[in-house]
Formats: sequence, structure tokens, C-alpha cells
Amino acid sequence: MEVTAKQQDGITILALQGRLDATTANDFEQQLLVMIHQGSIRLVLDFEQLDYISSAGLRVLLKAVKELKRCDGRLFLCAVKDYVREVFDLSGFVSFLPIHGSLEESLRAF
Repeated sequence: MEVTAKQQDGITILALQGRLDATTANDFEQQLLVMIHQGSIRLVLDFEQLDYISSAGLRVLLKAVKELKRCDGRLFLCAVKDYVREVFDLSGFVSFLPIHGSLEESLRAF
């Protein structure tokens, strides 16, 4: 999985490409937690190019949401493909993890 990071108006945007699964989850978790501990507490994960997420990927997001809650941060997802969105719907993650249709919507939500 490839992760591209950029900053816009004090918001960290991470564009994920590929698969967030057991093979890639640990590296992504470490990258995400380092960013949070360094002060990136307003995060958008752009899932436009994410093809798959497993339970290991969901665990990473849950951990990030909990960590951000401690420091009054927020995490949004955007541009989630329908079949990936279904995983969030079935797992109940949509109840605490906002998902927007586009990056612009996520940025405006801050």
C-alpha cells in the first residue's frame, strides 16, 4: 500500500492506494500514530484509491480514533468506494467515523 501525505490549512491529508490489510496495517499504524504524536490531530484519509480494507485495517483506524480523542483531534474519511464503504457499514464504524463523499467535503467539515 502506498500512502501520500500533504498538508492543507493545518489539516493532514493521507491518500491511501492499494490494500489496507494484515500485510500493510502495522506499518500504516506506526506512521499514523507518529503523525498524531507529532501534532497532526486533524486528519483526513482519502480512500479514493483504496481497493480493500480488512479487520486489521479497521483496527488501525479504531486505534487512531481513540488516540485522537485523547488529544481533542478528529479523523475523517473521504471518497470511499462502495464495496469498501460496505465494510464500514457492516462493522458499525460509521457511527463514530465520519465518511464524506469528497476531500473537499471533509476539509469543510473541520
